[in-house]
Amino acid sequence: MTAYLGKKRFGPASRLVLSMAALGLLAACDNNAVQSADATKAAPTVEDAIQFVKEAEATVSRESEAAARTAWVNSNFITYDTNWLSAKSSEKMTTLGVELAQKASTFRDLDLPDDVARKINLLRLGLTLPAPAGDTEATAELAQITTDLEASYGKGKYCPEDGKTVLGSYARPDGCLSLTELEHVIGSSSDPDELLEAWSGWRTISPAMKDKYARMVDIANAGAEGLGFKDVGTMWRSKYDMDADAFAGDVDRLWGEVKPLYDALQCHVRAKLNESYGDEVVPLDQAIPAHLLGNMWAQSWGNVYDKVAPEGTAPAYDLTALLAEKNYSELDMVKTAEGFFTSVGFDPLPETFYERSLFLKPEDRDVVCHASAWNLNDIDDIRIKMCIKVDAEDFQTIHHEIGHNIYQRAYSVQDPLFRNDPNDGFHEAIGDMIALSITPDYLQQIGLLQDLPPAEADLGILLRQALDKVAFLPFGLMVDKWRWQVFSGELTPDSYNDGWWKLREQYQGVRAPNDRPADAFDPGAKFHIPGNTPYMRYFLSHIFQFQFQKAACDLAGWEGPLHRCSIYGNEAVGEKFNEMLEMGASKPWQDALAAFTGKSEADATAILAYFAPLKEWLDEQNADRECGW
Repeated sequence: MTAYLGKKRFGPASRLVLSMAALGLLAACDNNAVQSADATKAAPTVEDAIQFVKEAEATVSRESEAAARTAWVNSNFITYDTNWLSAKSSEKMTTLGVELAQKASTFRDLDLPDDVARKINLLRLGLTLPAPAGDTEATAELAQITTDLEASYGKGKYCPEDGKTVLGSYARPDGCLSLTELEHVIGSSSDPDELLEAWSGWRTISPAMKDKYARMVDIANAGAEGLGFKDVGTMWRSKYDMDADAFAGDVDRLWGEVKPLYDALQCHVRAKLNESYGDEVVPLDQAIPAHLLGNMWAQSWGNVYDKVAPEGTAPAYDLTALLAEKNYSELDMVKTAEGFFTSVGFDPLPETFYERSLFLKPEDRDVVCHASAWNLNDIDDIRIKMCIKVDAEDFQTIHHEIGHNIYQRAYSVQDPLFRNDPNDGFHEAIGDMIALSITPDYLQQIGLLQDLPPAEADLGILLRQALDKVAFLPFGLMVDKWRWQVFSGELTPDSYNDGWWKLREQYQGVRAPNDRPADAFDPGAKFHIPGNTPYMRYFLSHIFQFQFQKAACDLAGWEGPLHRCSIYGNEAVGEKFNEMLEMGASKPWQDALAAFTGKSEADATAILAYFAPLKEWLDEQNADRECGW
């Protein structure tokens, strides 16, 4: 089972990827596998390794489905009992996953066939949070902590003390506000007092997480050390078919390539917000206060477009309004996204997709609303779980999520251990690449837009995209940089929050809007932290999606501006694309990347090409401004 759970991260979605490994499902070892590994412990052979992998894969196929369905029910019905069941399932699978990872480690020095060696390495690196081998108490505690953390986030509400609030008109009858309601305030209000309360209010859910989080770090680090890694962060960085330190250097290289574009965008946005709110709220010599950027985490800034848009170049259309004019329902949005994929040659989604998915937020229970894509049997039980809104943001999100499902189904032809992406940025990038094809031409072809906007309208469209995609880049980078520092011990519980804001200011030029309480644990207010999902995939996906898009448009023979290219209806591109998707994790990600793009190295220059007209305009706007923070 592979589940992609995540909150909207830019305009489309910040989905967090929970693979079998992340859920502790990568491995469940049957008695024969245990006996086989134990019997050869002293002198493992190639034949032992081959047999071990064969038995492990059989067990993965047999055991993962029940755990996946348990996780699905827990995310859709958050109760004491489903939390209990999820914790027990996680405990069992983590125990078996650690055992299998330990056994896989005994074979890693052998001269193995390439496919066997790759599977051995995947098993060794499979767990996101490994428990110490043989420590049943620590394993049970880790499972309980991770379940509690995610449930705390899913059930989180802001309930103002004594009802004192400026957000009364947004509140529920009980006086509390959910994340959805608080996000509405952040995304629509221009009142600094409302924005600050909504921002601060959501962060009241996370201080109680800090002690559990710190204990989880201790347990998982002990597990990683038992597998031969310095800490969990080193283990995470070792999953990219390159040395852990080399990977850290490579992402810094990519960030360096796109940083000038981001810096120009940040400078312009700060100047325009200063015009709206004044020097007292937005000083021009400091980082931007986080509550003013239209997103609860200031990770995407699309909701402040109206405040920073080029004069006289408003977008030629409002996709949310177009959806309303055409009376689109939530189901219509799903069907439209499916139609994109069938237009490039992919098979329709199975009927079970529509029978078993969750598209609307239930009125009668708590659910994890974060947009997610699941394959519960690792073959064809593909589903979506999200609380769809009929708006432009979720129109892109559903295209993205179905992209995950299409990918899951494509690599189901592989052996069980290869049913995943070769690099966790691929899954996100594939969905996002499809969203890049939501161009005016595409909207016209599907009947949402009547007239194509003129070329001069592109500046507004590009700025709107940059506020989502370019603005996200440093956030996508710093979340795991923070966790790497936590796992390494560079940050301790006492410095968790200060370290978080130091990185946010360093990379984003964004700061906390008020003095944070001594017990604050602001990282916990971002789902991917209590949900324990590595976040580097989102940064990488923002690199790969443009690299994929350029390759696709080159294959299609597109000669116009890259941002105007849509592959809708192009079956030749779809066929080539599917060849990469079907590879799954069977080869290093560099090989999969080369299979579609012709290059084996991640390359951010396609982002610069896509946004070149915008960068030129931003530099003109910033000519007389003092940029930096």
